[in-house]
Amino acid sequence: MPVITFANSKGGSGKTTSALLLACELATERPVTIIDADPRRPITKWATLPGKPERLTVISNESEKTILEEIEEASAVSTFVIVDLEGTASRLMSYAISQSDLVIVPMKEQTQDATAAVDVVREIHRDMKAARRKIPYSILFTQSKVVAKSRTARFVASQFRENPDFHVFQTEIFDRDAFSALFSVGGTVRTLSKDTVRTTEEAVKNVQSYTHEVVKRLKDAMGIKNADAA
Repeated sequence: MPVITFANSKGGSGKTTSALLLACELATERPVTIIDADPRRPITKWATLPGKPERLTVISNESEKTILEEIEEASAVSTFVIVDLEGTASRLMSYAISQSDLVIVPMKEQTQDATAAVDVVREIHRDMKAARRKIPYSILFTQSKVVAKSRTARFVASQFRENPDFHVFQTEIFDRDAFSALFSVGGTVRTLSKDTVRTTEEAVKNVQSYTHEVVKRLKDAMGIKNADAA
């Protein structure tokens, strides 16, 4: 079953949010396991709130020594396995990347995030050599402004989008209250009350577009045509 790992060695890159959004959306139709390997345990805490999808299982990673077994066990029972890594470079990151069918590198349109993203891409290439196989990866811009992006944001984005060495998702995860609200009220963007957060419809559309593109990227990477990613 496809393993999707979210990796960035810089904290605050939108990694956990983008991992959770994808897991919840995929879980509307298929069994999904998300492995929370962030020491802060943000997704584990979210799972204690009401509204977790029935098809979504959350596992708290014990240590770098157990991550390979956790991924293997989750792959045996779920259609998709998603790994949310800690925001630092580590052996755990390398282990998870080596087992991945797709690595998503979330980043804000900022210089520090760009530097960290490039470092992760270099790590992926080292892991490819160690595993002796190609490991597909994609850059995902997060916390993007819907309108009025700064000159710096446009410049940083262009450095990746115009570089043929990087695959970049067309969809960006926008900076929306609905996404941050999940960690305080629980549930998914589909279940958020309009009384709690505005513009939930736009948030749902953003997540649907993002999920569709991730699944397409997986199918292309795995050579699957006209079939489910599984």
